[in-house]
Amino acid sequence: MAKNKLTMMGSSPEKPLKIHDLIKAPANTPWAQERKHSWDARFPATVYYTPETLADGTPTTALTVILRTKGCHWWWSSGCTFCGYFNDTRDDVTSQDLHAQWENALSKFDDLDKMGMVKVYTSGSLLEDREIPIDFQEKVLRDCHEMGKELVVESRTEQLSKQKLQWATSINPKFSVAIGLEAYDDEVLKFHVNKGFSTKSWDRAVKNLNLFGLRVKTYLMFKPPFMSEGDALNHGVKWILDVAEESDEISVNPMNIQNGTVIDRLFRNNEYRPPWLWSLVELIHRVHPHIHPSNSGNGSEDQVCRLIIHPTAGGKVRGSHNCGKCDEEVVAAIERYSVSGDIMEFEGLDCGCKSIWKAEINIDQNMPIPLGAGMNRRGNTLNHLRSP
Repeated sequence: MAKNKLTMMGSSPEKPLKIHDLIKAPANTPWAQERKHSWDARFPATVYYTPETLADGTPTTALTVILRTKGCHWWWSSGCTFCGYFNDTRDDVTSQDLHAQWENALSKFDDLDKMGMVKVYTSGSLLEDREIPIDFQEKVLRDCHEMGKELVVESRTEQLSKQKLQWATSINPKFSVAIGLEAYDDEVLKFHVNKGFSTKSWDRAVKNLNLFGLRVKTYLMFKPPFMSEGDALNHGVKWILDVAEESDEISVNPMNIQNGTVIDRLFRNNEYRPPWLWSLVELIHRVHPHIHPSNSGNGSEDQVCRLIIHPTAGGKVRGSHNCGKCDEEVVAAIERYSVSGDIMEFEGLDCGCKSIWKAEINIDQNMPIPLGAGMNRRGNTLNHLRSP
């Protein structure tokens, strides 16, 4: 038998690369690995605080801790088309490192005692044993319970089994779990997002969370790849209404372009444009009567769930944006609505580019153009036509 093995580059004595390794080429290059290992594993990726609302509607301040971990196990084998969280990971993070990161995060601000909520994000799932050592999972759950802080963690659906939740709630009986559902549509999950689970998996996870009295936060994506602006608006409204009754909070994440992802390649090849901010405003107007039947805002008795939209990189070319003149004002109104739930936050909001957006939506919804009819909103037209 020949010693050499057949590879994509001919025969070679070297072990052939997997397709996964080739797809993940940007993260596996020597310079990328060198950059990752230049970070001190004893310190979190970032720690900051923001205005938030507790489960009972009380305004508070939330401490957000983004830990530097090994990343998401789904990315190890495949990965979502849009997610660039792997850019902030390290392959060799230990339990000792994570404990050090946690202590550094909690000691960063002097007024932690005044913060009512702690959000812990891991570029994956906190309750996933393959990603996060069990002793550290227990540390986070126990510390937040003993400090009296409302805890929010992120998880994929497959970790939320009855057995896992029974263990977690024995340490911290009340916390919120945020699930990146992205779309309540199996076709979109498989072909647009490559999520690696189905809507039935989300349904099962929510049922388990309800069984243990835990709050459900559902992440939905606005304008996944391979979808026009008009289609994204229609789908976005439908998905919110589909999951609202089963969610305590819905967080709509408008697409932003993260380095090294599939959607980053599409963006660089002029095959994807981030969403309009006007589309987010229209999305809110369409679902608001269903979320707030009496139009009373967040905290009202008849509120179905809380709707949150934080446009990451809002107003920038790689995030949701308009013409550039009105972006700051529109982003601010969307952020205010996420806190208040008051539709009047958008009263008097207007700009000349709104008519261009309306025309694009009209064309998208009346003509079969898979990637949409919209033009680039910023920069030189001739430069956009040139190859990247």
